[in-house]
Amino acid sequence: MANSTLPPGTAPIKPQFLLSLEPRAIPDDDAAEGSTSYTNTRSDAAIGGEDIEEGGRKLSGAQRKKYAKEDRKKQRGANKGRRFQKVRDDLELCFKVASGRQCEFGSECRFTHDVPAYLAAKPKDIRFPSSKDLSDSPPFVRLPDVEMSESVDAIRSSLDLTTTCALFEYTGECKHGLKCRFLGSHVVTKEDGELELVVDEDKKARVAASETEVNFIDAESLRKIRTKKYPHPISDAYLKEIQNNANEEKKADEPSPVADIAAESESPAVITSAPGPHQGDAAERVQNDTPDVPLRFVEKKRLQWTGKTYLAPLTTVGNLPFRRLCVDYGADITCGEMGLAMSFLQGSKEEWSLVRRHPSESIFGMQIAGSKPQLLVPAAETIGRECAGNLDFVDINCGCPIDLVYKTGSGSALLDAAGKLGKIIVGMNKALGDIPVTVKLRTGVKDGKNTAHKLMPRLAPEWGASAITLHGRTRQQRYTKLADWDYMKTCVEAVRAREAEEDLPPVPIFGGGDCFSSEDYWYKMDQYGVDGVMIGRGALIKPWIFTEIKERREWDISSRERLELVRKYAEYGLNHFGSDTAGVNTTRRYLCEALSFQYRYVPIGLLEQLPSRINDRAPAFRVAMSWTLLASADSRDWVKISEMFLGPAPESWAFTPKHKSNAFGSEESQG
Repeated sequence: MANSTLPPGTAPIKPQFLLSLEPRAIPDDDAAEGSTSYTNTRSDAAIGGEDIEEGGRKLSGAQRKKYAKEDRKKQRGANKGRRFQKVRDDLELCFKVASGRQCEFGSECRFTHDVPAYLAAKPKDIRFPSSKDLSDSPPFVRLPDVEMSESVDAIRSSLDLTTTCALFEYTGECKHGLKCRFLGSHVVTKEDGELELVVDEDKKARVAASETEVNFIDAESLRKIRTKKYPHPISDAYLKEIQNNANEEKKADEPSPVADIAAESESPAVITSAPGPHQGDAAERVQNDTPDVPLRFVEKKRLQWTGKTYLAPLTTVGNLPFRRLCVDYGADITCGEMGLAMSFLQGSKEEWSLVRRHPSESIFGMQIAGSKPQLLVPAAETIGRECAGNLDFVDINCGCPIDLVYKTGSGSALLDAAGKLGKIIVGMNKALGDIPVTVKLRTGVKDGKNTAHKLMPRLAPEWGASAITLHGRTRQQRYTKLADWDYMKTCVEAVRAREAEEDLPPVPIFGGGDCFSSEDYWYKMDQYGVDGVMIGRGALIKPWIFTEIKERREWDISSRERLELVRKYAEYGLNHFGSDTAGVNTTRRYLCEALSFQYRYVPIGLLEQLPSRINDRAPAFRVAMSWTLLASADSRDWVKISEMFLGPAPESWAFTPKHKSNAFGSEESQG
């Protein structure tokens, strides 16, 4: 029986572990959700593609300032204005020289070519631990005592010949060469005393396909995108067609197609409905003028997702290393972080990095946000062409609640713009060829005014969506309110009823919200008619939830197993971000971001009742010595954990967490 002395909504900690009956300060996920890397680096115009609009009119400067002030008030639980600058070597070596190549700039290169001077100033190698170096007791990571190179030569005195480089271990070659902070693992000393980089050609050839990330965009394509010279033949034809239709309707004094896409679909001369299974002939008729006839909906790849586990697209934390980690623990479907259509069309390197995929991700998609077809359709065409063969689906974000996104007409604002959303889905389907288009949405915009049951039955039959994900909250709702799974069941039944009525094949429907245990996952699968449950915050707090789901059990994970999870994340981070100084500290930053969620996990042995629930607030509790750092709410302790795997943090480096409540030490978490 749960501890009756604890107030409702409190995690049922056993009395012997309690330090206080008062719940610990819980991070405000709603506030922090609005304080992301996007809001720091992207303008309002970049997100919406234009000035903020309200009611179809552009806002004045004073009105935009008013919105900005409101946004700041609403970010009370977030650390606003976070900045993470790259930490580089004091003396920077030319990248080409570091990898043993000639630099075409010679003496005019802005980086040094003086290898001895660079190596003399370079910090000592970092010791990266293996699984066998981990322990349940302090100091938790036990590295054997090994002296650095015995040579008195300052050039080689920093080398650690026993360390391991994640890139070299995985691929047989380290692209960072002499700049690698684990250099001792892939360098030898020649007879003349110079250092020579080692390449394992056998491993390089053997693992090329299994370890090489894909979906890189080349410099020439980026140049064309930035100079507006990248071709969009399908998008241009589609956008011209809907513009012509709008003009014709305006002349005839008929309702705007944006206002009612359903009325337009009754006319064979207008492109407004998706080329569904029953619309193949019409789809072919309207494509006579296009350079390439897009695939009909029946030719799209079918998504066989029933029963598969799905890691939600997660801003900031849902990067490639984290997705790889979740795949290791059983995630079947992964989706990249939300990207902005306008930023893709501007050729942003940061945005295009969001489509990177690791070969271990068996079903991978990317998510895109935008406010209108003129942005989303050409962006989809560009992405489809550049990522051909390496993208399983493209997801349209119709659920992002952030004010900065919503006020530009993107994210959850599309829930109240069915006509516009229909045009977006139809156009993206044409532009993407055989790549399916999926939609992620919320139950509605305002509390008490759910609208998803009206919108969802139209997504597949009329517009061609290949899968639907429904988050069980409105935009206005906070995370502290439970997701409405009963309403989600109503939405699923509405979709299935229309599919049965029109004899259409069922599309996968995933629900989302509050899933935090294997028991809860399978209960939702059995009771609410969904084909799967998308996992978001549950995976952030305990990435091993996918193992629990697959094995239908609650995993009483040990502290050593938790440390192994951290070690793997650091390894994947180095492989993705790089093993040079900048890559090491970028990995450190994102590792600390991950730990800012994982510390919330309460060990099973401390609970009186299982399974645990995601919205329960844990009171101050006493943990075993092996869990002290892992359960700490102090961001300085997360940095300490990172130092076990990535070496000492530079003096110039600091980590500011998203959640304001984690920005300082908490005595309650110690013990």
